Amino acid sequence: MRAGSAQLTLLFSCLGHAYMHLFTAFYFVIALTLEAQWSIPNHELIKLWALGSLLVGFAALPAGWLGDRWSTPGMMTVYFVGLGLSGILCGLVSTTSALLLGLTSIGLFSAIYHPVGIAWLVRSVKTKRGMALAVNGIFGSLGVASAGLVAGLLIDAISWRAAFIVPGVICLVTGLALFAALRLGWIADGDGEQDSDPPPSRNDMVRVYAILLLTMAVMGLMFHATQASLPKVFDLRLRDLAGEGAFGIGLLVAVVYTVGGLMQLAGGWLADRYSLKLIYLSAFAFQIPVMALLAGAGSTPLIALAILTVLLSSAALPAENMLLARYTPQRHRSLAYGVKFVLAFAIANPAILLASWVEGRTGEFGWLYALMAAAAAAAALVTLFLPNKRPQPSMAVPAE
Repeated sequence: MRAGSAQLTLLFSCLGHAYMHLFTAFYFVIALTLEAQWSIPNHELIKLWALGSLLVGFAALPAGWLGDRWSTPGMMTVYFVGLGLSGILCGLVSTTSALLLGLTSIGLFSAIYHPVGIAWLVRSVKTKRGMALAVNGIFGSLGVASAGLVAGLLIDAISWRAAFIVPGVICLVTGLALFAALRLGWIADGDGEQDSDPPPSRNDMVRVYAILLLTMAVMGLMFHATQASLPKVFDLRLRDLAGEGAFGIGLLVAVVYTVGGLMQLAGGWLADRYSLKLIYLSAFAFQIPVMALLAGAGSTPLIALAILTVLLSSAALPAENMLLARYTPQRHRSLAYGVKFVLAFAIANPAILLASWVEGRTGEFGWLYALMAAAAAAAALVTLFLPNKRPQPSMAVPAE
């Protein structure tokens, strides 16, 4: 593959990762404005995203299947265009039923990115693949971090409709640019990656898969429950610091996810040098007191703890992905990652409903974080049973 084609692939894959996380996170800030303008409780508005969040997970497998059998860059074009049009649709609605349809469409098209975009990048980038994947992971974290900031800025400057429409237009234009690059021959599919690692034993595979199914579910539960609740937690506990309007809340959320998300690079550095089991176990063990303290913290400690919980999750992702790759034969690796992403995003639905249920009954999220602390303790316990093996240098795989 030509160097220029690989660079364009990296560019579009990174943009796709950022857009995916932005579009699946900005609604929680937009909902704060809709709560006042539509006179609908926040927990009822959050429920409108539940079906979309479910599709982000469950639609990943058919999206990956289509990418393998048709065209990964073609599916990425569909992703950009479909996601952009969905965002524009959400910005034009006036009823909860129409908003539900738009948000569900966002979830459906968002499902394309991880199984298709990551596989496209891995096949296309032949040199410095680890760095390309690290950069791609950072773009995903920046998408999460910028979601609240972008939404808050557009809401305060224009309206909540602009918070949907402006990102939608940008995403649509990106899709048209990718389509043009494909038609001009500037971008093409890469070749399959080579696998030089010895296959794991069947017993180790079964043991690791069983453990990772639980730990990945807990990781996803903590990520999505925190993402769904954090804007409202800041609204309830830090309004004096954030000021009036949505921008202050969005800025605080952006700081939390930017600082925490950058730890993927540190997590990758650790995973290349130390025991994957130790790194993974430590991440869950430290989450226990952090989540417990989040239940009642306020002011500056609340911001520090929020950063710390995102930091721990981000630092654990490289180790998690390397464990999955180490114990999966190359010919089944796409399927394994497809299952991971289905689980990671399908868990968003119960996480969002749990956050909504806790807020609806208590008016706060203290019990939500207490439950997350218990879940982290369970995950740390089962992680003790992972095999004790050093990471292999060739296992450079993407973070979420």
